[in-house]
Amino acid sequence: MDTATEDEAFLRDVQRIQFSPFFSRLADVTQVVSPASPGSPVHNRLTHSLKVSAIAQGIARRLADEHGVSVPSRVVQAASCAHDVGHPPFGHLGERVLDRLARHELGLPDGFEGNAQTYRILTALAVTGGVDRGLGLTGQTRAAVAKYPWSPLIAQDPAALPDDEIPKGLQHRGGAWQVPKYSCYVIDEPDLIAARDEVGAEPLRQTLAASVMDIADDIAYSVHDLEDFYRSGILSYAEVALEFNTFVEDAHELVDAELPSTTAAGADDLPPGGALEKLRRKIRRKDGWVYDADIFYDSVVQVRDELVDGLLARPFDASLAAEHATAEFTDRWITRLGSGIVPTPVDTLRAGPVTLDARTWHLVEVLKFVHKRFVLSRTDLAVYQRGLSEVLQRSVRSLVEWTDDRLDASRVPRRLRDLIAIAEEQYSQRAIHVPQGSAPIAQQARARAVLDYVSSFTDTQALAFAEAISGRSDRLWSLGRAL
Repeated sequence: MDTATEDEAFLRDVQRIQFSPFFSRLADVTQVVSPASPGSPVHNRLTHSLKVSAIAQGIARRLADEHGVSVPSRVVQAASCAHDVGHPPFGHLGERVLDRLARHELGLPDGFEGNAQTYRILTALAVTGGVDRGLGLTGQTRAAVAKYPWSPLIAQDPAALPDDEIPKGLQHRGGAWQVPKYSCYVIDEPDLIAARDEVGAEPLRQTLAASVMDIADDIAYSVHDLEDFYRSGILSYAEVALEFNTFVEDAHELVDAELPSTTAAGADDLPPGGALEKLRRKIRRKDGWVYDADIFYDSVVQVRDELVDGLLARPFDASLAAEHATAEFTDRWITRLGSGIVPTPVDTLRAGPVTLDARTWHLVEVLKFVHKRFVLSRTDLAVYQRGLSEVLQRSVRSLVEWTDDRLDASRVPRRLRDLIAIAEEQYSQRAIHVPQGSAPIAQQARARAVLDYVSSFTDTQALAFAEAISGRSDRLWSLGRAL
């Protein structure tokens, strides 16, 4: 394929992704804080994806200009736009709930995973003209979407896994491999293998474009979500300042301190500075290829100076001065982090072909720590999420029961029946690869189709459907043909 034809194919990939209803629905899917929350506008999965795309394309240009590394900009754009289309309603909470239901109630050993659902949508569930199934994307784009380029079956093939290091997204515990992160389900694995074979991808490694997209996602997540939390008044200056100041002042003492384990105690049982010290120990243990104690300490100081004592020290009051301060912080950090891209300096499965230099890598980890520690662990958020969990559980259980009801199965939503047919065909083709002890193929197909159906809701649709299927909706016809 000549360059002009290849560029046209990649542009077609971008257009097919952006014109898909699965992409449009991201406007009403939670990033971290619900887009329907009152107060300042916050990022949703659509605005996040568009910003990841902008950052990724900037990284691609920088790689070409500064390092002579060429990566097709359109492939990076396509992968960035597509990378979150598999996210279910209510952000990562929805992902955890559907995974738990899949594994423990529905008999699906490969569970539910947002990255795998993305790949499934692009290659099996979305539609476009002239293609029987999926969006008909190029192998380059399909491979670029795969952050974790394997299925759960990889755990059954120890010979394919390294002896000396653990790739990001895998775990090795009790003498056995575990696969918490993966980019395709067992029934979609042949397509991912074909895409990666087409581009000559190395085993267990992201492609170059996937690596760029993954880094851009980390940068956007680490900066734009902080902007949301600051605007919403969620981040408490006093609480964050206490953690950072204590670590900076007592770093030498904290090195030898006994800290409660995650399983033994919650985050609130840690002393001030202890959460940052736990982060330091985790990075040292898992990412020794890039870890540096002095750089970690300097990164904490820099984030304290610019975020904590800079931006957060002044509460957001929606004034133009506050807007300017927020915009300047965001612009400065996006530029700083995006300029830290380098070819991966050491041979490691913990990083893709390109990565962030050590200083920038540590800065991203410290920024991400802020909202993991001071937002995601909040009690008020946990209470709200418990309710959203019930919404998804009610919908999945009701639909599974409905599809098993011989007297009423004919009235199951038409789209769900179509999804069952697709899943049955795929499971039949992959029957010899389904792990022993799994549920019968027909049962797995129905379960997978129900998850495909519920995970494609927007936040608003998920809430409305749960009310309707519980008989509590006062708007009988409001769902129309949307479901």
